[in-house]
Amino acid sequence: MIELYTWGTPNGKKASVMLEEVGLPYNVHPIRIMDGDQFKPDYLAINPNSKIPAITDTDGPGGKPINIIESGAILIYLAEKTGKLLSRDPVARIEAIEWLMFQMGGVGPMFGQAHHFLRQVKDNPYGAERYSKETRRLYGVIDTRLGKVDYLAGEYSIADVATFPWVARHEWHQVELTDFPNVKRWYDAIDARPAVQHGMKVPS
Repeated sequence: MIELYTWGTPNGKKASVMLEEVGLPYNVHPIRIMDGDQFKPDYLAINPNSKIPAITDTDGPGGKPINIIESGAILIYLAEKTGKLLSRDPVARIEAIEWLMFQMGGVGPMFGQAHHFLRQVKDNPYGAERYSKETRRLYGVIDTRLGKVDYLAGEYSIADVATFPWVARHEWHQVELTDFPNVKRWYDAIDARPAVQHGMKVPS
């Protein structure tokens, strides 16, 4: 059984979508980050970085429980545990990891800053312009990539699971997906997946 500690953020939804996609049973433990749940001692014992998501696999390596923090690490762990959404072919595998790292190092941080300056700090035109511009640049990178392949790593993979929840907030970025037709085609295809629809509703 997987114990999922999460909240309704893009990073949180990566883990729930992945769990739905690979078909592992899991229990949801809402971590209400606006109420400071992430700083409570019980949760810090699982994730000392006080971020979501985190998981505990009660049947980890050697049959022993293991805690996993950081959304990218969670995706890799679950992919390796189930043999799904991460190819064993060396070239395809590293390609998926490349695009996962692109999300972790670029899409997540930059889209998150765009959220901050466009929605919360509205009196900072420098920040809004800086992160809006970079966000659109990253959409362009994704669009170019998806003009060549169906999914970020060719086949549907953890790279798509990681990126989709951030693109799902495109309205927060003030981005019209019709400006990036390949991203829109990819987004619509993933949005239609039942596992994604279920995972995006966690926690309810």
